[in-house]
Amino acid sequence: MAAYDNKHATADYSRLNKRPSRFRSLADSDTAVGWLFTLPFLVLWVWWFLYPFAQSFLRSFQEVSFTALGDASFIGLQNYIHILQDPEFYQAVLHSLQIVVIAVPVQTLLGLLMAVLVNQKMKGRGIFRTVFFIPYITSQIAVTTVFMMLFKKGTFVTKFFTLFGFADTTWFADTRYALLFVSILFIFQQCGFSMIVYLSGLQEIPRDLYEAGQMDGASKWAQFRYITLPSLKPVTFFVVSVATLLGFQIYDQIAAISRYGALGSPAGATSTVVTYFYQHGIRYMNIGYGSAAVVLFFLIILLITFLQKKWLGDKE
Repeated sequence: MAAYDNKHATADYSRLNKRPSRFRSLADSDTAVGWLFTLPFLVLWVWWFLYPFAQSFLRSFQEVSFTALGDASFIGLQNYIHILQDPEFYQAVLHSLQIVVIAVPVQTLLGLLMAVLVNQKMKGRGIFRTVFFIPYITSQIAVTTVFMMLFKKGTFVTKFFTLFGFADTTWFADTRYALLFVSILFIFQQCGFSMIVYLSGLQEIPRDLYEAGQMDGASKWAQFRYITLPSLKPVTFFVVSVATLLGFQIYDQIAAISRYGALGSPAGATSTVVTYFYQHGIRYMNIGYGSAAVVLFFLIILLITFLQKKWLGDKE
């Protein structure tokens, strides 16, 4: 009798645990956990990016004022045609490209060198890491204001650059140097971020590779060239991609420079794709025209990211 009761009790217990076991297997699934952690990002991405971009895309085919959104009228591709016929748009794109071409390689190289430096065993390396990273977390307006004081005519900075053939002038007020001034600002502020990313990449490289290189008689330079650089290739792609996106999105520095004049001062020398959109979409209140500029800007970024992936990404 006792054996019979134990047998039925065991059967009942197994039946009770059949349904919860499915939930436990679901909770233990890596896929479910991954989606659970990804869900907040997806919701915010749809709400803050996909939905506004879809609205901008639809507005780009309309003639609509910022003050009368309900009076929109469909005009087809007219906004795109006008933009592609506007010399100011091509000038803005050229300036954005110049900032990226100048600043991104320099800040990437400096970030790598700074990471290699602070990754060495030395006293006070924590202090150096903090000092190098501070410009990245400092207000862009504050940094721009300080640099504007340093790059005025007659300061020791402008006099120093005369050794390299530059004129002793106020850089941000000179059409020849204003864009270079913005590029230097960007480099100064982004190096800290690149350093932190490269530092994490350096610490992930197995020490066994360097020990094997030493046993084979490889010099420090050979180890850096054939071990460090190839191992950091994914990190470099990430750094370059992020820096390129941020380079195209520069606005605060230009707004600080142009606060006493038209946006893009002096004489449009610092106009970029972002300032072009702001001028037409916000200041002139032509939302349709500005939205078309945003869509074209997105396509430019997409093309450049694809090319970076092709040249710097993993080709395996």
